[in-house]
Amino acid sequence: MMAHRGYGERIRRVHRDMDSDRLKSEIMEKVKAYYQAAYGVPEPFVPGQSRIPYARRVFDAREMVHLVDASLEFRLTYGRYSQELEKRLAAFLGVRHCSLVNSGSSANLLAFMALTSDKLGNRRIRRGDEVITVAAAFPTTIAPIVQYGAVPVFVDVEIPTYNVDISGLEQALSDRTRAVMLAHTLGNPFDLAAVTEFCHKHRLWLIEDNCDALGSHYGGRLTGTFGDLGTSSFYPAHHMTLGEGGAVYTNDTMLLRVVNSLRDWGRDCWCQPGHDNTCGRRFSQRMGLLPEGFDHKYVYSYFGYNLKATDLQAAIGCAQLDKLPGFIDRRKENFRFLHRRLANLVGPLVLPVATAGSDPSWFGFPITVGKTAGFGRDELVGHLESKGIQTRPLFAGNVLLHPCCDGLRGDPAAVRVIGDLPNTNRIVRDTFWLGVYPGLTEEVLGYIAEITTEFVRAKGATTPCA
Repeated sequence: MMAHRGYGERIRRVHRDMDSDRLKSEIMEKVKAYYQAAYGVPEPFVPGQSRIPYARRVFDAREMVHLVDASLEFRLTYGRYSQELEKRLAAFLGVRHCSLVNSGSSANLLAFMALTSDKLGNRRIRRGDEVITVAAAFPTTIAPIVQYGAVPVFVDVEIPTYNVDISGLEQALSDRTRAVMLAHTLGNPFDLAAVTEFCHKHRLWLIEDNCDALGSHYGGRLTGTFGDLGTSSFYPAHHMTLGEGGAVYTNDTMLLRVVNSLRDWGRDCWCQPGHDNTCGRRFSQRMGLLPEGFDHKYVYSYFGYNLKATDLQAAIGCAQLDKLPGFIDRRKENFRFLHRRLANLVGPLVLPVATAGSDPSWFGFPITVGKTAGFGRDELVGHLESKGIQTRPLFAGNVLLHPCCDGLRGDPAAVRVIGDLPNTNRIVRDTFWLGVYPGLTEEVLGYIAEITTEFVRAKGATTPCA
């Protein structure tokens, strides 16, 4: 009798699974149909009327199917898609470890905070220690340094690469220097040969903010893999998107453990969600001043955060990662198209140049208005915006000029500045950038080049300008 009931339950479970699979298949077909109806036919481009964004998510039905698939599993936090994305992204980059987080800014925070761990001994970053960086940056490259109580040391950048001026590195060095934290500006790699040599020579940590440069190469090797830690952002404007999201990557297993602990509330346990006692010693350890056998899942080694991404985001990311090589190629093609069409404006405009030895996966197309062009950056930007062409300044321009630095300027215990930062300050006045994201067609890019050229010629700016 018992065997009969067990058989009946198995049959019911089989039928239930068959019904679930059938319904799921129907849902996915409906999702594909919905994508086609809602997004499948792009709106026609109308010059002068259509808005041209500097960046936008690029997706198709596969992202929506992945997202719905994850939602039907109702795994709302870390799950199989998160594990898959971490493994595949690590493989793409050629690194040992990748940790998925909720944003690129969180990735920068975790990468920096990992270097403050007492597990690093005398090499750990302590409050009052110095970190070399640049002020012509996105603020969250710098924020973790300031928030922890370390001292950012700002050096100037070069134009037209918009990356750190390596001649300032030795001048920035002091007996308190512990790390270098720099971004590859708009996808253009900084001089990794010089920076890594400097870090090795002085035994400094290197954090590569790779948020704008996923897929960029230097010396044939992907950026983000040269430093002790690299970071990515998956905001919709970036090379691939999860909506919100980011990643930290490293080849150092100890740094991975610290990053993951800080990401996951600061706990010492490394069990995946839904798993217990991976170490086999959950109730048999003594840690800190806790009684012996205190549950290891609730032992905290750091004052951490909850900066995890969700499996819903990771599901989108898995579909996006399939497209990433094509996205990168298209960004490069769009950059080359704009550079070629604007080449006759060199003089009034300073066009971007790739760092020697690099192959950038461009995030944007930076332009600096020449000093004697006869017009200013704001005038040109205003004209472009009036024609529906979205522009952006080069991030903070000079973060020291922003209200967030009101309490730091002039305090040598809070910030050091090497020289007068002339190029950084010029970027504040004269530099902006245009989009090159994969959704831009040659028709749209041609319109951008045409409007820019007409404006410069109308101003009579044809002579070379510095």
